Amino acid sequence: MAASTRFGPYVCGIDAALDVVSGKWKGLILWELFEHHTLRFAQLRRALPGVSEKMLTQHLREMEMDGLVNRQVYAEVPPRVEYSLTDEGRALNEALEPLGDWGRERIERNQIALLEHADASRMPRP
Repeated sequence: MAASTRFGPYVCGIDAALDVVSGKWKGLILWELFEHHTLRFAQLRRALPGVSEKMLTQHLREMEMDGLVNRQVYAEVPPRVEYSLTDEGRALNEALEPLGDWGRERIERNQIALLEHADASRMPRP
């Protein structure tokens, strides 16, 4: 496993956790990999409408360095690269579930528009 790129110092555990999941896309990457177990780069990009190739690459590299994501390269032509969650990534995704519940309740309570997602029906409901 790669060494984490984040070393603190932190004010509290929330500070340390948010440092690892900062950015709009990391939580969504965690969720997609949790739901699908293994995805290739193009599959992840299609699953995240609006993410640029550069941003997805950057987040995946950071998540790999933080020990959240496995990157498996297969010696094929063309090369095949697959991403999956580590045990730590799965644990983080599970820790974020209550935050997702809170967000869904907020969406419903405030009647906020929800982006249509091809797999939105898979999202757990409280």
